[in-house]
Amino acid sequence: MKKNLFLLGLLVCSMATMAQTEKADKPESWYFKLGGSYFIQTAATEFPIVNGQLPNTDVYGPDGTTLVSRKTNHGSFGEGFRSGLTAGYRFSTRLGVEMGINYYSSADKLMVETTNRLVPPTTNIFVSGDAVGKIRAWDLSPTLVLFLGESKGFEPYTKVGVIVPIHGDLTIETNREYSTAAGVIAKTYSEDVVKPNPTIGFTAAIGSSYKLGKKISVYAEIEYRNFTVHGDTKETTVFTENGVDKLNTPTTFRPDASYSAIHTNYVSKIDTSSNSKVTNAAGFDNTRATDDISSFVGISGLGLTFGLKYSL
Repeated sequence: MKKNLFLLGLLVCSMATMAQTEKADKPESWYFKLGGSYFIQTAATEFPIVNGQLPNTDVYGPDGTTLVSRKTNHGSFGEGFRSGLTAGYRFSTRLGVEMGINYYSSADKLMVETTNRLVPPTTNIFVSGDAVGKIRAWDLSPTLVLFLGESKGFEPYTKVGVIVPIHGDLTIETNREYSTAAGVIAKTYSEDVVKPNPTIGFTAAIGSSYKLGKKISVYAEIEYRNFTVHGDTKETTVFTENGVDKLNTPTTFRPDASYSAIHTNYVSKIDTSSNSKVTNAAGFDNTRATDDISSFVGISGLGLTFGLKYSL
């Protein structure tokens, strides 16, 4: 993060210096951009633990206890689609600023998968299923823009700035099938919603606009962005068994439906004063949210944006 801030400061100083030495031959002006992007993930990391399960794809043998294969699940929620509206102000021929508001929806990412694991302490019930995560978020992206000069309708530029998420969450959907030798006996589905702590990210882009008319242009950008999000709270908002709502009802396959089982507060450390079964089993209060160690997910990606630009 310190390295990114240093680079950002260096670029800001360079842009300001160039703007001061460049005589403005264009009046100050406003412009607006509407665009859509697709990002591919970069800098994949190991996913966090999901409801007590490590981020693995595990396959068990017929006895349900012999592990046949295991693979750790890695990835970034930086892959996905984004749409946004941007307002820009051009101070001079070379220098401008932009403020964008964007909606981002990531691709689904497999976080945990289990096949044919014996359900303890039973001797004849097996579970198979997976947990898939998806991020949806709104963010603001203030940036500094350096215009590189216009030629034959094309005007390339670079920009650098920060990303400030303002609203969003990580939704984890978990599907499980419980079965015996006779077949499936139950199907469960749950949704866990993880709310993030405030964070800030880094973005940089290079692009070009092309004039279609006096005020209308098309533009394209290649953008890199990088930031991580730490969890703040988690809540199970949906739990069904064989299609029936069981969110607040104990069942054979989820015997604990207390408030603490449905709600989690993420903290940096748990100890004997935390509401945790791990460090404070004697003082655990199931009418309060469970305290757990905060994990993080990455939202790093390289994207391509196309859109329209309207200049006033």
